[in-house]
Amino acid sequence: VQLQASGGGLVQPGGSLRLSCAASGNIFSINAMGWFRQAPGKERELLSAIRWRSGNTDYADSVKGRFTISRDNAKNTMYLQMSSLKAEDTAVYYCAGQIWGRSNYDYWGQGTLVTVSS
Repeated sequence: VQLQASGGGLVQPGGSLRLSCAASGNIFSINAMGWFRQAPGKERELLSAIRWRSGNTDYADSVKGRFTISRDNAKNTMYLQMSSLKAEDTAVYYCAGQIWGRSNYDYWGQGTLVTVSS
């Protein structure tokens, strides 16, 4: 499985941004996909996850109500719609894939930088 993240950039506080993660390869092996982020000096944080087949979602408290995860199975693409962005959302955002039979996220995209600043 290969993952390609895109959509990062500079946005003002209170603004919105949508990240995309295109998946290729053995798509049928994917059980779930997730969005993580890592800010300078901080540990990587799981923000949200989505079950690839059912579409069931989970969110971390830090982004619940502001971020929305979704996927388009026809395009093999996952999205993260981010709104009401804050300076503390500044980080490198990664998408990751979890395959059936595994509890870890074993496949990772390259990361895309989101900077929230005026």
